[in-house]
Amino acid sequence: MEHYDAPTLTFLFDMELTVDQPYHLGVTPKGNRRIIQVNDGYFRGSILNGTVIPGGDDWITVLEDGTIIQDVRILLKTYDGAYIAMTYRGIRTGTSDVLKRLDRNEEVNLNEYYFTTQPVFETSSKKYDWLNKRIFVAQGRRMPGKVNYSIYTVGE
Repeated sequence: MEHYDAPTLTFLFDMELTVDQPYHLGVTPKGNRRIIQVNDGYFRGSILNGTVIPGGDDWITVLEDGTIIQDVRILLKTYDGAYIAMTYRGIRTGTSDVLKRLDRNEEVNLNEYYFTTQPVFETSSKKYDWLNKRIFVAQGRRMPGKVNYSIYTVGE
């Protein structure tokens, strides 16, 4: 069977989210849960720019080794007034020491851990309808009080 070339990635935008300290729900039937509220943020790229509406959340499941599985829902507003729902699932993992440092809200070099997400966008905007019809990936970085992402379109 023939294999295909790896898809290309095209930069879409950088995003910064300001976040609260997590609420620790503890171990539930779904796993060890934390919920982190997104206070605000912004996103900047060559064709898509705007702000993050306060009130989104990251419903995290913490695995036994400290790896986190993200389940995030936020609302974006472009500078030209369009609303875009952004959801993503992601994984942040690394050595036990690195994950403990991240949990203590310390700054950790991005090369020391894996933090990748898969954003999905939904909008009624005709101008940004193409967001409804593409696949995206993002590289994340956790920093004290905030999270940064670089988001890419797959196959463009």
